[in-house]
Amino acid sequence: MNKIKILFVCLGNICRSPSAEAVFTGLVKDAGVEDRFEIDSAGTSAWHAGEPADERMQIHAQKRNYNLTSISRKFDPEVDFDHFDMVIGMDDENFETLKSMARNRDDLHKIYKMTDFRKEWNYTEVPDPYYGGDEGFELVLDLLEDSCEGLLEKTT
Repeated sequence: MNKIKILFVCLGNICRSPSAEAVFTGLVKDAGVEDRFEIDSAGTSAWHAGEPADERMQIHAQKRNYNLTSISRKFDPEVDFDHFDMVIGMDDENFETLKSMARNRDDLHKIYKMTDFRKEWNYTEVPDPYYGGDEGFELVLDLLEDSCEGLLEKTT
């Protein structure tokens, strides 16, 4: 059985995309379908390449039993579009940046926005919490939990 390969992408790969990776990994594990997925995250910039997730994001995620273990890396269109089945941006800017990196129609068909899978929340983007307070990190996790549930339903 071929795995569904999903890559979550935000700007720096230290807040939203590693959180999406952790939330979706947790849902997949709880559903007992880990063997059906490969899950990773990346950033459209290399500003934080080699760094762990933002400490504030880690603290908020840990309160919900998510462990952010990924190390930031920059999205590589030559490798990532070929390897992943779905490339999921967190906001309009990430989505447009990914589209601009696409090399062909096949690449374009792999690009989604995280909120494309939302079930309850009425947001069209997962906002960047980096310059905000605690409530921004909590909102990100709320939106990711909702959208990751919808993504799991779509892919299983």
